[in-house]
Amino acid sequence: MKSHYRAVVIGGGVVGASVLYHLTRFGWSDVALIERAELTAGSTWHAAAGFHALNADPNVAALQDYTINLYREIAAESGWDIGLHMTGGVNIASDPARWEWLKSAWAVFQSVGIETARLVTPDEIKAICPIVDVTGVLGGLHDSNEGHLDPYGTTHAYAGAAKKRGADIILRNRVVELKPRADGRWDVVTEQGTIIAEHVVNAGGLWAKQLGRMAGIDLPVTPMEHHYFITEDIPEIAALDREIGIAVDLDGFSYLRQERKGVLLGVYEQNPKHWNMDGAPWDYGIELIPEDIDRISPELAKAHERFPCLATAGIRKWVNGAFTFTPDGNPIVGPVRGLRNYWVACGVMAGFSQGGGVGKSLAEWMIFGEPQADIFGMDIARYGAFAANREYLRQTTRQFYS
Repeated sequence: MKSHYRAVVIGGGVVGASVLYHLTRFGWSDVALIERAELTAGSTWHAAAGFHALNADPNVAALQDYTINLYREIAAESGWDIGLHMTGGVNIASDPARWEWLKSAWAVFQSVGIETARLVTPDEIKAICPIVDVTGVLGGLHDSNEGHLDPYGTTHAYAGAAKKRGADIILRNRVVELKPRADGRWDVVTEQGTIIAEHVVNAGGLWAKQLGRMAGIDLPVTPMEHHYFITEDIPEIAALDREIGIAVDLDGFSYLRQERKGVLLGVYEQNPKHWNMDGAPWDYGIELIPEDIDRISPELAKAHERFPCLATAGIRKWVNGAFTFTPDGNPIVGPVRGLRNYWVACGVMAGFSQGGGVGKSLAEWMIFGEPQADIFGMDIARYGAFAANREYLRQTTRQFYS
């Protein structure tokens, strides 16, 4: 382990790996990523790993589109198989207000040059995802540039491409203290020794809160639980000669994609639950949280109505894992006022939709002085100290999640 680096990225999830990759892509090779366990530990490894460009903020939508279009490039550069499935996807609306929102989202896509999206009828939705019951559906927004991938392979693709460009990756080494120096550099104190870094990036994911407090700040992020399940083979899926498109039932608070010859179904329940609001335990990593099926039963009932084949499907696996939220659901990215050369890339709850764009923007900010894109909606400067208030954080993240 070297004693000095130009930049140290703390956190080995998809966001940290993307930041590392983009730093090297834009010319900084004297950089390192430090991870307390293994790459993907925390939230990344258990992610459902779908991706889409849909976002009400046109600038964030454009960055999500950048993320998606980067995947083939990093796979080729790194040599890693990222398990890319470009199935396309459709957001479904049965409520008039939701339908109007989808129409406005389509206009957002047009405004930023995303030409892969189109508004679709119920019959077209049925063709995209044949297992959908379109009763009561008004329409949908289809984007052919959506899909899902392998979170492990994708994170390693970012990291592998960064290593080819000169970056170091240091695993199984927890950061225990951060100490600022008068000249703007940082002492990054780890279990294996101290590194002097010109710049420090907090990409700590579930541990971002603790890494913020090491620098004297309380970041407005909190982990929350999220459920999905994977079914056994479903005859209606097995009979198809193609992979179905991803379907998001906006009014049923669920999403579904194909997994082998079955499906993966996740829910955003109306009664969400926070998990370790002060950050994950240091010994947590490749673990799951016991599922709480009763709490999500209203959303499961709606999912069974929208996707009737679930009624007879066997469940192969339940996943209840934690990932981080901010009060408005957008990441917190950028320099922290009053902390010279301390940067954050946290609260990225949609890491496989946003991770590439977050990494690009932060690397540009660090190297060139500002990001190319307008990312005000993700800038940490949008929050004041009030946002870290525990009750405020609890209520706002609960509202956004549901």
